[in-house]
Amino acid sequence: MSNLQPPPQSILEKYRGGDFHPLYTTSVTVRGGEAAHGRASGIAISDDGELAVELRLPVELGGHGGGTNPEQLFAAGYAACFHGALAMLAERAGVVLTDAAVTATVAFGRDPVDGLFALTADINIHLPGLDKAVAEELVRNTERLCPYSKMAQGGIHSVVALTQ
Repeated sequence: MSNLQPPPQSILEKYRGGDFHPLYTTSVTVRGGEAAHGRASGIAISDDGELAVELRLPVELGGHGGGTNPEQLFAAGYAACFHGALAMLAERAGVVLTDAAVTATVAFGRDPVDGLFALTADINIHLPGLDKAVAEELVRNTERLCPYSKMAQGGIHSVVALTQ
């Protein structure tokens, strides 16, 4: 028997502060590994040690594979976040989800704007047995709640700083 519980519904209460109010913060450090290149042979370790993965360049990008890559990690985070928000909103609305699944497909490719690189993300939500109108409303509301969706649509506050 599992003791795992979803977050409390109180987390959905609106925040009325003037500044960003962090509820959870984490850090992941990537080191270059054998090739001295984080994407090709890196190791990603979270500050609490719960995440420790070897990063490898996918075969499609000229690598040998054999590990995960940033696109997979981003897709996993996006799908998990969307699924969690979906489940919370469904519970709040009294909607029972059976076998709900969220698939995030992330593509790394060429950016026609600057000729360099960009990511795209497609999110597919599978809600078997749910009335279409109810499912559509739930997905729309989830898109407004999910921080990954908000980031994908409006950008993310980001500070890049050199620390020596």
